[in-house]
Amino acid sequence: MLTTAASPRFGSVTAESRMKGTTQQKPSLRNRLCQWGGDARERTIMMISEWAIVVAAWIGRRPQPIGPDGCEIMLTGRFDSINWILAHLGPLAASKECKRLWMVSTNPVPDLPKVTALYPPKWLVTVAGATLARLLTFLWAALHKRPHVVGGFHLMYNGIAAAIAGRLAGARSMYFCIGGTEVANDGVIDQPNCFIRKTKANARAQRRRLAVVSAFDTIVTMGTRAARFFQDHGVVSDFHVVSGGIDSMRFHPAHEPKPIDLILTARLSSEKRIDIFLQAVRLVAGQLPDVRAVIVGDGHLRAELEQMVAELGVQSNVTFTGHQNDVENWLGRSKIFVLTSDLEGLALSVIEAMMSGLPAVVSDVGDLGDLVESGVNGYLVPRRSPQLLAGHLLELLSDGEKLKVFSHAAHQSAMRYEKAATTQRWDRILSSFRT
Repeated sequence: MLTTAASPRFGSVTAESRMKGTTQQKPSLRNRLCQWGGDARERTIMMISEWAIVVAAWIGRRPQPIGPDGCEIMLTGRFDSINWILAHLGPLAASKECKRLWMVSTNPVPDLPKVTALYPPKWLVTVAGATLARLLTFLWAALHKRPHVVGGFHLMYNGIAAAIAGRLAGARSMYFCIGGTEVANDGVIDQPNCFIRKTKANARAQRRRLAVVSAFDTIVTMGTRAARFFQDHGVVSDFHVVSGGIDSMRFHPAHEPKPIDLILTARLSSEKRIDIFLQAVRLVAGQLPDVRAVIVGDGHLRAELEQMVAELGVQSNVTFTGHQNDVENWLGRSKIFVLTSDLEGLALSVIEAMMSGLPAVVSDVGDLGDLVESGVNGYLVPRRSPQLLAGHLLELLSDGEKLKVFSHAAHQSAMRYEKAATTQRWDRILSSFRT
């Protein structure tokens, strides 16, 4: 049985205040002013976006028919991980209905069949910054090359740019909704890398975002919960649920000793709530002193998280590996995958882990319920619940037979997200564009 004698310490401000925005203290005047400024800026951007989409529709070109060789597609997004590009672009480009795919990016795009990388000029990046330079290049390229489909990953700002570019170039606009719904976030955090962190949800901002989302011809969500949210809020676009496609030759169960008990792979940022994972590790260590946990990934909170590890007294239990290109090898040496995020879509990291045969114990957020079935291949845990999380981890670590059964079920569940299956979904979607 899990005891909680040590748990009061985890509510202390000392440990959690090092995680930006994770305490429940009343926001300071400065934070409230920043909140107000962020809301005002967002309302302005969304209002300008709505008008820009309308004007683009007035002056835009007529759509071009799709030839027998298939669609020409142009996408943009900020990809910090090669795995992300391989998982999302690989299956799409592999579709027999895709003739050519241009990816407008500032980060390196790996060599893939039928994929051409377009990078903004260095001088434009210097003058305008990486994000604006990329979006300007995307708009120019869409008008110049006139693809059949233009798309953006995340609503801010890539999706908005795709909605405008689609109207101008006479192309079908496609929005890839990656992180949960990206519109209703219960005040957890706003769009990544765009606006300040939120302290509460904003209904007016949600309505404006929904108005922009309604302008897309096609919306691709990672899971069913996000699609259902948009439909319940009156968005009547063409919806498709397509996660990234994972290479099962790379991610597969390993038949070797597993010295790592718990593994978490994520960007070290506030919405991932790695402080909750560390609190759970401390509780597990109270019952299993030799438990070994590994955190794969890097980010701006690493120093604060390492300090929290010291404050919780779990230095001997937790290892930070930093960014790793061979995630599959780390998963192959691990028993259980953990993700404690406040918001997610259908995270590729969870699919990769489960395809590698790891049961997943994750926050019950976003679309993770599409993949994780509690008591079968892992557990869905209410977010910010370190004691419940620790209880499930102890249950699996203490029962080798159950861990083995869950491992097999996890692998079987994840195989429907294999790359070939995702490519077949894209075959059906792209072929529907002809009509």
